[in-house]
Amino acid sequence: MNGAVLDYHLIPSYQSYPYPAVFDFITPKCKLMSKNSDNKTVLVVGATGFLGMEICRQLSDAGKNVKGLVRQSSDPSKVKALQGLGVETITGDLKQPTSLSKAINGVDSVISTASSTMSRQEGDSIETVDDSGQLNLVQAANDGGVKQFIFISFFPMKQQFPLQSAKRHVERKIMETGMEYTILQPGFFMEVWLSPAVGFDFPNSKAVIYGEGKNKLSWISLVDVAAFAVASLENKALRDKVVELGGPEALSPLEVVGIFEKHTGNSFAVEHVPTEALQAQKTEAKDSMSESMAGLMLAYAAGDKIDLNETRKLYPLRLTSVTDYIQKIPVGHEI
Repeated sequence: MNGAVLDYHLIPSYQSYPYPAVFDFITPKCKLMSKNSDNKTVLVVGATGFLGMEICRQLSDAGKNVKGLVRQSSDPSKVKALQGLGVETITGDLKQPTSLSKAINGVDSVISTASSTMSRQEGDSIETVDDSGQLNLVQAANDGGVKQFIFISFFPMKQQFPLQSAKRHVERKIMETGMEYTILQPGFFMEVWLSPAVGFDFPNSKAVIYGEGKNKLSWISLVDVAAFAVASLENKALRDKVVELGGPEALSPLEVVGIFEKHTGNSFAVEHVPTEALQAQKTEAKDSMSESMAGLMLAYAAGDKIDLNETRKLYPLRLTSVTDYIQKIPVGHEI
């Protein structure tokens, strides 16, 4: 492992990276908890995203009736993949409240993962999707008689930025409606933050580290977040709960690099982005997305402390470790 300080101006915009394809190697390994053939219907919002798709997969395998909200502009291959899972695709858009009222018809529970952060189309932004769009969905669900709302948020961070403000705004609205709810607040996703999408370029033995890389993070797999969401359905123990989620072991980014080096047999070139540079990037940001990405990177640099003792009592699931994640990725795989 060798280190250097990276000029943060050289970091490509998040929009330059495709979503990590490593997720495709992990989802087939996931085993579902139990079958359930009741006829209640679950609507997954954000269904064409990688987390939403995995939630649909697990729900379908568990015998649930699943609807997936898609847009007219959604990738046809993703829509086809959902339909191949047995998901009934419903056309709608968070920015169009009328379409949501139609999508909610006959739905008992809603699971929402939708966000503008990894997949953006014209007119999408934190303001229109993560904030007002999600509020439109909450209102439509409440007006439509939905019994349970499961919202995928993220754990509270000390830094203030637009994406976090949007998440907290939606959480408060959900709590005020009277619907049963479970709000899940996971930490940093392995499939995103340990991938080339944000500079962790393991296929080329390179890693961008935000901050010194010594503070521990409770890395969590998207597959496990999906399992938590499915386990929350009609679960009395989780009714009206806000649950922070992390992986089985907190590791610093530098410790993670060491695990990758051991697994691949290659020494990584490590470049550090100083927190001062990230703070400057956040301060100078010209839009809410850029400010939010810098805020997330600052939170990464600061580390997180997610206590899983109570969570393990509520969700007796085997969680994916960083080592598990690495072992499921072909060493020579190109993203």
